[in-house]
Amino acid sequence: MANVEITPSAQTYLSELLEKQDDNADIGIRMFVANPGTPQAETCIAYCRPGEVKEGDVTLELDAFKAYFEERSLPYLKDAKVDYAADRMGGQLTIRAPNSKMPQVTDDSPLEDRINYVLYNEVNPGLAAHGGEVSLVEITDDGFAILRFGGGCQGCSAVDMTLKNGVEVALMDKLPELKGIRDITDHTDRTQAYY
Repeated sequence: MANVEITPSAQTYLSELLEKQDDNADIGIRMFVANPGTPQAETCIAYCRPGEVKEGDVTLELDAFKAYFEERSLPYLKDAKVDYAADRMGGQLTIRAPNSKMPQVTDDSPLEDRINYVLYNEVNPGLAAHGGEVSLVEITDDGFAILRFGGGCQGCSAVDMTLKNGVEVALMDKLPELKGIRDITDHTDRTQAYY
């Protein structure tokens, strides 16, 4: 079950929003984390109409509506709280999700989460000294991590050495199930390159 608290004031506010929808019969909310496990993580709440529930979603029956939680986002939503505070300007819905950017990653976590953990905690701090960063784009069906370099790493003359001797070694050492890594960065753009 989702470990998310939706306060009574937030439930009232959300149910009023849902009632204003044209097709409000059986409409609920869906909560998920976009770009989970990264510094760009964003916790989102969206309308969820009948037929939009995804396989694996966890359902929470509230008094006035149903809340659905994306299965993939559940570790990132641990200890999340949705609250609504009324004020003179109307009020504000707030979402606090302390684990959205970096949850407790374990050996059982999805490979994508474990790769992001290594990149953001072990690789990127070293690249940041040169104004660079690397991020995961995707994992291929054959087990390769597709990466994109940015900042000072994009167009840097030493990127091949950084890729092979730094990033690949760190990832392959921690995640032996990876078959390798590939870089899809356009390194011809040297405007911010570190030399």
